Amino acid sequence: MKKQPKKLRKKRVGMPIDPAAVAEKAKIEGRRRFLRIVRNGAISLPVLAGVGYFSVQSVQASICEADLTKIGQGKPSIVQVHDPQCPLCRTLQRQTRKALKSFDSDSFTFLVANIKTPDGSSFAARYGVPHVTLLLFDASGEMVQIVRGPSDTESLRAIFETHLKTYS
Repeated sequence: MKKQPKKLRKKRVGMPIDPAAVAEKAKIEGRRRFLRIVRNGAISLPVLAGVGYFSVQSVQASICEADLTKIGQGKPSIVQVHDPQCPLCRTLQRQTRKALKSFDSDSFTFLVANIKTPDGSSFAARYGVPHVTLLLFDASGEMVQIVRGPSDTESLRAIFETHLKTYS
């Protein structure tokens, strides 16, 4: 027998409805719904925690790198004047980070002066430099060299090596 569409079906009149069966069915559906929620939560919780952890790490690193008061605190500093929307700036930052990986991070301070912030903008204006620029400072905070534009990683590594040997 073919099933009729819902609208055309006749209501079953006179059939007794077992309230215990209806209650049991609702109870089972409630358990299934609860277990589905628990399962989905158990799957998504580690994913969200991982994303949150890496986001917090990234934000903390950005905040730490933006603290321009660290210049002249006993370590040579390398400061990138950076515009986050500029592709050349992002290229320079990527090359700079690659070049700096070969050095002990305790021997220097790498900072980023974001020109989209008031501090970064005033920093760039103080030294009269545009974005896509690296400023190299000695341990006492005196600027000793300017590197303009993106450079290849090997060139930057050689510049940083000379700077750190001279001013450490």
